[in-house]
Amino acid sequence: MGEDGQSKRRIAIIGVSTIFLVAMVVAVAVGVNYFNLNGGSNDDAHDDKSQIASSVKAVKTLCKPTDYQKECEKSLRAEAGNTTDPRELIKIAFKITIKKMGNGLKKTDFMHEVENDPRSKMALETCKQLMNLSIDEFKRSLERMGKFDLNNLDNILNSLRVWLSGAITYQETCLDGFKNTTNKAGNKMKNLLKSTMHMSSNALAIISELADTVVKVNVTTKDIGHRQLVEDSGDEHVFGQHKVIPSWVEDEEDGVGVGVRRLLHESAYKIKPNVVVAKDGSGKYKSINQALKKVPEKNQKPFVIYIKEGVYHEYVEVAKKMTHVVFVGDGSKKTRITGNKNFVDGLNTYRTASVAVEGDYFVAVNIGFENSAGPEKHQAVAIRVQADKSIFYKCSMDGYQDTLYAHAMRQFYRDCTISGTVDFVFGDAVAVFQNCTFVVRKALENQQCIVTAQGRKERHQPSGTVIQGSSIVSNHTENLDNKAYLARPWKNHSRTIFMNTYIEALIQPEGYMPWQGQNGLSGMDNCFYAEYNNTGPGSNKSKRVKWRGIITLTSESVSRYSPYKFFHGDDWIKVTRIPYYSAVTAPKH
Repeated sequence: MGEDGQSKRRIAIIGVSTIFLVAMVVAVAVGVNYFNLNGGSNDDAHDDKSQIASSVKAVKTLCKPTDYQKECEKSLRAEAGNTTDPRELIKIAFKITIKKMGNGLKKTDFMHEVENDPRSKMALETCKQLMNLSIDEFKRSLERMGKFDLNNLDNILNSLRVWLSGAITYQETCLDGFKNTTNKAGNKMKNLLKSTMHMSSNALAIISELADTVVKVNVTTKDIGHRQLVEDSGDEHVFGQHKVIPSWVEDEEDGVGVGVRRLLHESAYKIKPNVVVAKDGSGKYKSINQALKKVPEKNQKPFVIYIKEGVYHEYVEVAKKMTHVVFVGDGSKKTRITGNKNFVDGLNTYRTASVAVEGDYFVAVNIGFENSAGPEKHQAVAIRVQADKSIFYKCSMDGYQDTLYAHAMRQFYRDCTISGTVDFVFGDAVAVFQNCTFVVRKALENQQCIVTAQGRKERHQPSGTVIQGSSIVSNHTENLDNKAYLARPWKNHSRTIFMNTYIEALIQPEGYMPWQGQNGLSGMDNCFYAEYNNTGPGSNKSKRVKWRGIITLTSESVSRYSPYKFFHGDDWIKVTRIPYYSAVTAPKH
């Protein structure tokens, strides 16, 4: 059967409810009345009762996939009036959620009970910052809703899922900050955010259902006979529209810049770094933060900061407004950014990062990130990343507990080394690690070592950690006598996939351990942990834990977690020319 015939057959066999969803997808894309697409008539368009009934029906259909249907329907009916256009209804849902978050933020000003507890006070300050980030994600999702068309529908829905997922992650991180506080501020904040979190969950569920429907029936440019370009997605490239090569960079290993020059397309001209940072004074600045102040507002092209060899003891923040920033160093062992903030000394995990990256389209090449606090200081983040479409190439992240906080959004790590002890890769990003090395270090005597602690809270979130073509090894310079595990479920829907990866014998035969919280063990039933085509003495799955959340992937089902499908990597990574494999099968590390 030909491609067109297969597409028709798929549409023919799907259920009636899915056909309604397909019609709604088209309605959202082209901005028409959903019920007209389903055979409705405009003859009674002026009949208020009929119009209201149609609006109620549209709201019910839109809210059907949500986990909080009654709240979804009630809030939409209160604001929708006679609206039956699904795109407008989704916009209304976004606006309601933004308003609720704004009202919640105002109420936090009256949480005076935090004043006498430093940790609670810090948690509240962090929470306000995170809630503003959450609002920003809804605002850009609302803006993107106005750019729907069938030429870029799949990409737009994918981006909306990622951004709304990020908004939910920020809300959850807000509450996490109160977990080690001594007063009732945490419960008060949880109650303040309850409605907001439900509405956020509903918004993500609606977009996810539309996105899944598009995939199921191939409502893409391929099916409707149009040519799809990366530029059509409405998203920017990691390097904007300026495909240039920093000819001044030398590759750490080959010395001639071959590896790094793959960053960008070949061009008729070369560029120099925008700013040079050097500890010895040979650059324009001695501080990375000083250099970051030179990033233009609303930057749309690569702003290259060359950071010369040296150890930089500073806390670096690439703010949300600093987009398209590129850090290039002289090698991950030569150019190092380090700090020692930690939980034991009074900071929440979010605030311990030596480097924090929020600005989208961030790229780092040949840089080392470190938190040197040591295992006795517990949570101590080397780098926190929440920049969408961020890329790390030939970098190292070194620490102990909570080394790499892959917090949110789409992230790609290639040829990187990450070291640590407990949960040293954690967070809720849509993250792929390709050809990377995970080094398990010696922990405290009473600790177990866990490589990953993925933090997916909602079943509709697209987030997860994919470790592909990599290696999980011990630090051979240390005598490791701690038990080591591949993962534990930080949040209920934690999702991690290990594929084509070499696993040393240090990993316990059980492979995974449950999360130990105040209410006992959790995460075993709703997590999603899978291993596919791995090698090494630690890859034997015969004695793995028998949880419901341990999944066996087939050669067909594993393709969903290829970089091409998992986070549309071809659309934003290939253009950089950084080495990248889009399929499941990749050369062994």
